[in-house]
Amino acid sequence: MKTAVIVFPGSNCDRDAQVALRHSFGGEPVMVWHGDADMPAVDLIVVPGGFSYGDYLRSGAMAANSPIMREIVKRANAGVPVLGICNGFQILTESGLLPGALMRNADLKFVCRDVWLRVERNDTIFANRYVSNSAIRIPIAHHDGNYFADPDTLKMLQGENRIAFRYCTEDGSLSDEANPNGSIDHIAGIYNEKLNVLGMMPHPERLMDPALGGTDGLPMFEGLVEALAA
Repeated sequence: MKTAVIVFPGSNCDRDAQVALRHSFGGEPVMVWHGDADMPAVDLIVVPGGFSYGDYLRSGAMAANSPIMREIVKRANAGVPVLGICNGFQILTESGLLPGALMRNADLKFVCRDVWLRVERNDTIFANRYVSNSAIRIPIAHHDGNYFADPDTLKMLQGENRIAFRYCTEDGSLSDEANPNGSIDHIAGIYNEKLNVLGMMPHPERLMDPALGGTDGLPMFEGLVEALAA
């Protein structure tokens, strides 16, 4: 299986994603520069975190217009799995692959710490190694992670069961105190309609090894290996 990591000017989690994919898939991912218009055939595309273009204009807005994004949109629409993490989530919303928008955190401060996420469903290629409604601990590091969607879009996401993760307490309860950025409905990640695109603000690639303080991110990548090999 082949994987790819997209690299933008300002990416700072592309190497973390590279290490995570190398560890899980057992092969070297292709590092694709944002200015390229094409990439080899791959089984998974990761749009990593960072501060593409310095977050000028609006987080992810300039990156969403990079040449490679046209190819990513094309492949995502054809069914290729795409995982957008943090800035990658912002880029996926700005490119139209996912609905809604990521705004400034409610307290207008950068937040960097571990949070608890409730796994809303585990019947997708991204979450099949997790237990539905369980709480996992994953790091966050963002300034613009406040997910917003208009009432109709939010109703659609809820009705179609497209919310992937919600910020929660350690026991899985939802509370304002457990919501680090003010995201509507405590949303930390969402799927597209076909469930082959996942955007999430937390960083599963940063919690893949006990040496990093935990392994709650590892099941996501191991589950992808299993699902894509089937």
